[in-house]
Amino acid sequence: MSEETLSFQTEVAKLLRLMVNSVYSDKEIFLRELISNASDACDKARYLSITEPEILGDDPDFKVQINVDKEARTLSLSDNGIGMDRDGLISDLGTIARSGTSAFMDNLSGDQAEDMQMIGQFGVGFYSVFMIADKVEVTSRRAGDDAAWVWTSDGLGEFTINEGAREGRGTKIVIHLKEGEDEWLEEQRLQTVVKKYSDHIALPILLTIDDGEETAANEASAIWSRPKSEITDEQYTEFYHHVGHAMDDPWLNIHYKAEGKIEYTGLLFVPTRRPFDLFDPARRHAVKLYVRRVFITDEAEGLIPSYLRFLRGIVDSEDLPLNISREMLQNSPLIRHMNQAVTRRVLTELGKKAEKEPEKYAEFWENFGSVLKEGLYEDHERQADLLELVRFRSTAGEDLVSLKDYVARMKEGQEAIYYITGDDQQTLGTSPHLEGFRARGAEVLLLSDPVDDFWLSAVFEYEGHALTSATRGAADLSNLGQEPPKDETDEIEPAGDSELATLIALIKQTLGETVKDVRTTDRLTDSAVCLVADDGDMDMRLERMLKAHNQLNTDSVRILEINPKHGLIKNMAGAAAKGGAADDLADLAFLLLDQARIIEGEALPDAAAFSRRMATVMAKATG
Repeated sequence: MSEETLSFQTEVAKLLRLMVNSVYSDKEIFLRELISNASDACDKARYLSITEPEILGDDPDFKVQINVDKEARTLSLSDNGIGMDRDGLISDLGTIARSGTSAFMDNLSGDQAEDMQMIGQFGVGFYSVFMIADKVEVTSRRAGDDAAWVWTSDGLGEFTINEGAREGRGTKIVIHLKEGEDEWLEEQRLQTVVKKYSDHIALPILLTIDDGEETAANEASAIWSRPKSEITDEQYTEFYHHVGHAMDDPWLNIHYKAEGKIEYTGLLFVPTRRPFDLFDPARRHAVKLYVRRVFITDEAEGLIPSYLRFLRGIVDSEDLPLNISREMLQNSPLIRHMNQAVTRRVLTELGKKAEKEPEKYAEFWENFGSVLKEGLYEDHERQADLLELVRFRSTAGEDLVSLKDYVARMKEGQEAIYYITGDDQQTLGTSPHLEGFRARGAEVLLLSDPVDDFWLSAVFEYEGHALTSATRGAADLSNLGQEPPKDETDEIEPAGDSELATLIALIKQTLGETVKDVRTTDRLTDSAVCLVADDGDMDMRLERMLKAHNQLNTDSVRILEINPKHGLIKNMAGAAAKGGAADDLADLAFLLLDQARIIEGEALPDAAAFSRRMATVMAKATG
């Protein structure tokens, strides 16, 4: 086949432009990334050889080789891993085939320093080589194939694919160095970088300078099999970089060995930064499964619950068979046991962190709290443990609050835990539904994550206290005491009962079936009106979300609550009792309903009618 020239995917081209022109201080990460990829390729070949031993041929010992040619100014890196065929080279090196990549790249600002930080969340991978190369040649032969292929690019927008030659499986990358990058031809520099970033790689990394003597550059043992006392923080961090393809530092390391009914080792990390694909709809975890130090898969369904998908790291089983298939993994009782044990251990460690270092835990919660809350409705067995870990914003101040903290400072006589859901914290904080609670000094949790509406349908109480929405009719404030006057001259006398009864009857007659009921409320202090859901009806925010996703096509009829102490309501009640102009009161009734809708973030069913009524009322007020 003749040489073929192809263009990089748009997202790759953007990334390459940034890399090629980078003044990034840690250029040495390119070597870490290439060695990490080579290690992954060897892991995959080792796993394939369990069922297809013939692919190893006469080359059963996996390794990574680094060769320097000072005269040609090239640095080469070879592995005898799984290798790539033509399509693999195109898809792996010409495309970033991960969900969310396009949106991620669109968010690059153009500010180089800021964008490099963002790319740190993404993982620069193979493309980091163009920070030090003006040309890269990749020759690869997939295990089991006879043909080899050559991928070549200068990183400026295109690459070529051609037939090539290679003895045996694996991949060789030849890096033609840019001017000024000769440090990558020096043995000591390469030894230092390999030791720093790749000492944990569980296969030998061999270094040769100008066809001289071959020397080992790493320890070549699985880091998780070593005693914790022998592993430094730096080594843990570099293994996290390797296994998580990340550039941030881990927020938490969890390294332990489980013995007993099942035996396994876990080395797990909680990232400091939120992975860019955390909210990918697939909700896949990124923890690799090993069996007795042999890589099996990074897609062991059921190994890690989806609400812990932010975890990075490995689980190494002593009990699973090496030749286990991915289909068998899905139904393996050992996987289920490990899932339960790993989940229990991770939640325990998070609990310790929350108790001992609440400020650091707050950082974790800002990044991953909305994901952890998914477990409240998915994992009933762990629901009680998760409730101790959840944190909230509330009307009590800026700090995050736990349910335990909330209960400890409940008002005397308060029985329920009150909350309100909405689209953002700022809007929630100004909701009229909170006025009565604030006036009485009762704390309300402010829930603005989309997941909140779902877990609340599965969690009904905490330590015997019902979780009660401030926007539902059940939110009875009578046990919270009376609303105190704002000052000595504050007039808070409501309209008379008979006048209110007349007004309520008029509003009901005017609004008809557009409302479920009209009634007075003590939840309002400054606002005239609000909408609430009846106790048996769907929460208003959840209904809006379902309608937005075409999961619901009907509108629930809500209850209109009016504030009997508000000046407008008192004036309307007086006018209704005296037989005031019916048309004027009808316009005001509809305006009150539309006002309540606007406050709730709902679209007006008839904006033109709202505008006409508003203009009429304003004209009379100024006439």
